[in-house]
Amino acid sequence: MASYESFARVYDTFMDNIPYEEWCDYLHMLLKKYGVEDGLVLELGCGTGSMTELLAACGYDMIGADNSIEMLEIAMEKKEASGSDILYLMQDMREFELYGTVRAVVSVCDSMNYITEEEDLLTVFSLVNNYLDPGGVFIFDLNTVYKYEELLADHTIAENREESSFIWENWYDEETQINEYDLTLFIRNEDGLYEKYEETHYQRAYTIDTVKRLLVQAGLKPEAVYEAFTQDAPGEVSERVYFVAREVTKRC
Repeated sequence: MASYESFARVYDTFMDNIPYEEWCDYLHMLLKKYGVEDGLVLELGCGTGSMTELLAACGYDMIGADNSIEMLEIAMEKKEASGSDILYLMQDMREFELYGTVRAVVSVCDSMNYITEEEDLLTVFSLVNNYLDPGGVFIFDLNTVYKYEELLADHTIAENREESSFIWENWYDEETQINEYDLTLFIRNEDGLYEKYEETHYQRAYTIDTVKRLLVQAGLKPEAVYEAFTQDAPGEVSERVYFVAREVTKRC
């Protein structure tokens, strides 16, 4: 799993095109639709805490977990600025631990695609099931197979900003369904010079049927799959989907 070491410094700059408020409204709607209007909510792969802060403002008692100390440092700065009482944990979602159960677990921005082995994804789902209240809800998004095969595969994305720029090269293997991101960053330092950083990230494409099967194996009941930001079923050209699952039985 990627740790976003250098990219953490400019992550929010390059993600400023994401309408987090709209994404939060959608996630909040789904939480309420499936009976979670308040209480403890865990966000897996919380990154710099943008969504965590917005959900806290909606009235949820938020816990954010991420395996990147660099991302969490930025999240803590946001927490200090907002005065929120979010609990942040530096934990790999494949091994996360809580002191008790929560009403819901959420994960957005294709964090689950960073789990590149089915066995590990099953482990994450099993841990989620273990830490959900009876009947608790799990909501997460995934980039689709279509997005990797048709929109990202072998494409290069570049963007230039005053303080930094990046080159993002994609390589998709249809056999393994793994997408490799080769990320080159140029970040201006205090002397006005640009330093070069390189990172490699990996994501995996999962079919909807595979994800449903793993959810069931983990003791979760798949409730719905939506095309992102709608309440419609996914189509052939859906780029992102949202899953809603519910705790129905604890695994021994």
